[in-house]
Amino acid sequence: MNNSHFKAVEEDDAEFYIYHVLTGNVTTEIHYHSSAQLVYAEGGIVHVFTDQKHWYLPARCFMWIPAGTPHYIFSTSPKVDLYNFYFKKEENESGFFDEINIYSVNNLLREMIFYTKDWDGKITKNDTSKYYFLKALKGVLQEKKHKHLAFPIQHPFPKDETLLKIARYIHANLEKPLTIESTAKEFGMSTRTLSRKFKEILGMNYVRFLRALRITRSLELMLEGKYNMYEIAMMVGYNSLSSFSNIFKKVIGMAPTEYQHKLRGDK
Repeated sequence: MNNSHFKAVEEDDAEFYIYHVLTGNVTTEIHYHSSAQLVYAEGGIVHVFTDQKHWYLPARCFMWIPAGTPHYIFSTSPKVDLYNFYFKKEENESGFFDEINIYSVNNLLREMIFYTKDWDGKITKNDTSKYYFLKALKGVLQEKKHKHLAFPIQHPFPKDETLLKIARYIHANLEKPLTIESTAKEFGMSTRTLSRKFKEILGMNYVRFLRALRITRSLELMLEGKYNMYEIAMMVGYNSLSSFSNIFKKVIGMAPTEYQHKLRGDK
């Protein structure tokens, strides 16, 4: 993802700006802008880091990033299409546009997003049809039908150098048991020290952080379509399909198979 458009987004007459990335493997540097950003993912999972939180944006969902919010984005999914819309703040906007969040996308909004697939760059009042189309698109975002949080996993991500190495180690070894004792031993520290680091630096315990990484990795594997649910459960470190399904439903709010259909757009 080329960052050269960020300057153009800031121009006074760029009430709307479009920059779609339809090539997969998206990466940006940390940045912010005076326009709010709508990010829509199709075909994979996008990771969005805002301040100290790590959000997971799955396919068929959009994320609203308010103006002035420092963030960076990356995805290793080779098939992900990333649709980016930038909106200048308007007077008397509702509070919806001040809140960062992820929402599910219904068929109408999805088709409106796809309609702009070949659009690029600044949209001004001189581009009458495109201009009012984007005003309509922005208008439907806050409808109640979109306000169901589609993927409620977001958590702090370590900036501490040691914890960052540990997080990367965990992510690379999710198929292993990865108890806090074994991970602490791997990095030459006591279990008590590692536990304290997670609580003091991230404000969450080791088990919750591990669970979040496992569940989000399972979603990436679901989208690949290469594995059955039992294989996915094993690949992310669960010793049975039932234990994986129970944790998944507790975190996501629905069974893994049901959510897989939703991610693929079957439902």
